[in-house]
Amino acid sequence: MRIAFASDHAAVELKAILVAWAREQGHDVADLGPADTTSVDYPDYGYTLAAHVAAGKADRGVAICGSGIGISIAVNRNPGCRCALVSDGLAARLSREHNDANVIALGARLIGVDTAKDCLAAFLTAGFGGGRHARRVEKLGEPDLATDIDKEPA
Repeated sequence: MRIAFASDHAAVELKAILVAWAREQGHDVADLGPADTTSVDYPDYGYTLAAHVAAGKADRGVAICGSGIGISIAVNRNPGCRCALVSDGLAARLSREHNDANVIALGARLIGVDTAKDCLAAFLTAGFGGGRHARRVEKLGEPDLATDIDKEPA
């Protein structure tokens, strides 16, 4: 599987560990940076990762910042991405099965290496469940539903 990784400066170390682990598992990995802990802006790396995944250059993406929150917001600005902030393997698996997430976000300051590896393993092995979830995921791609203040929930 082709996996793209990006982080901010707070998550460079965790990203490097996960990139190496993914390569050991036989995945084709793109490390989109940064290369060191010099301060950077997480939106820049989140946008780059999102563009990479949305363009089909990677099957899945992994976005990492200090909390995972900021970079997940940045990735989700791209309509071709569904990024889920996860903190355990179950959430990572459900992000695929229920939401067809193509990117996960991790908080380097909030989870340990083993938990991050569990999240990544679950994310990479789970598939989309389809069925009732497909209808819901389709609605995520309908911008009019997200901005129509007069629409009642179905």
